[in-house]
Amino acid sequence: MKDTIFALSSGRGKAGVAVVRVSGNNLQKLFNKITNIKSEIKNRYAYLTDLVDENGGLIDKAIAIYFPAPNSFTGEDVIEFHIHGSAAVLQKLFATLTALGARMAKPGEFSRRAFDNNKMDLAEADGLSALLDARTDRQRILALKSMSGGDSAKLENWRTQMVEISAYAAAMLDYPSDELPENIGEKLLAQTQKLHAQISNAISRSTAVRAIQGGFNIAIVGPVNAGKSSLFNRLVGSGRAIVSDIPGTTRDVVSADIDMDGYLVRISDTAGLRETNDEIEKIGIARANAEIQNADLVLNVQSANSKVQLKDNWINIVNKSDLLDEDCTLHFANCTLVSALTGDGIDNLLKLIKEKMHAMLDGAESDIAVNERAKAHLIAAEKELSNAEKQIKNMDLFAEHVRHSADEIGQILGVIGASEIADSVFGKLCLGK
Repeated sequence: MKDTIFALSSGRGKAGVAVVRVSGNNLQKLFNKITNIKSEIKNRYAYLTDLVDENGGLIDKAIAIYFPAPNSFTGEDVIEFHIHGSAAVLQKLFATLTALGARMAKPGEFSRRAFDNNKMDLAEADGLSALLDARTDRQRILALKSMSGGDSAKLENWRTQMVEISAYAAAMLDYPSDELPENIGEKLLAQTQKLHAQISNAISRSTAVRAIQGGFNIAIVGPVNAGKSSLFNRLVGSGRAIVSDIPGTTRDVVSADIDMDGYLVRISDTAGLRETNDEIEKIGIARANAEIQNADLVLNVQSANSKVQLKDNWINIVNKSDLLDEDCTLHFANCTLVSALTGDGIDNLLKLIKEKMHAMLDGAESDIAVNERAKAHLIAAEKELSNAEKQIKNMDLFAEHVRHSADEIGQILGVIGASEIADSVFGKLCLGK
């Protein structure tokens, strides 16, 4: 029998209400003991009651709800206490639960029990973790789709098709052709190729999904004294970066997160790019180059006579437009003119940023939420399907590769070989989940 566990499921700190969740087997006696209710418990009924300790002393006046197995979050008996959110009340309730034989849950242990009791699969658990971390509306939408089983349904559909393909391929070795569907080999190959294309598309869209989940990364780069820090402060709306006429002022990466049209956008100000003998500045420049490599969009801030770089994920910017002659501004093709000092051109720059961001991210909420764990298995599944297509003349090898691909999809869901994977997934969740 598993231990009875408890944890705070709401946020920490002083609050009007805090929710404490308890999960275990046969919790009726514990419920009766703490609530001091002598009558038969009504399931899923909100009792306004006194909570008492093991000696009958009053802990708090609270709401208590009993969820019997299997109709609960974990699939076990679950109790929820909605108490006043003070540290003293929480401490006393925790001490009482411990005295009655329960223990504090480990991070993610409630969700792990839900997984063990078939209340959710690993893809749904990933979605729950993402929902708890969601800071913008787009993150919320993507996480809810995963948590509600949207990703699982598509993954399970792929896996089911792979199992069927593998089974038919194996049958071709054991049954005469007149007992099998017509043109079965061609149909199996076509179905395999279709699955291959769908998985390849999911992998190719994983960058966009990652940008929604983790943030759309924008790096502001360029030479020293181009006004990068001033532009950064203008975009994030605060004086986060130090602004100075002294070259090389920015020695490290300074970042800020903003919500842009429902997307989380992370803007980073970087050290000026130049040749230098200053060892600390060299480190800053190396980090700037790393930001360029990891950026979804680069804002290349240049002086009026600089050579621009034409790249899909770059916006070339000429700052300090307030210092340029009006006639001079006509000569900057492929550049956006701004003045971080006065704000001129900033609205147009924001429009360009949003256009590029929306072109990359819009619609990604409908794709599978491919985190690093899932991506590794999808890449392996794609490789197995590619190998299967090459072995279409050898049905034994063809079936084996398709079966291995199904196993990779199964590991995303936690269908097979899930113990170590599950430990990793649920360890990322917080207490009370």
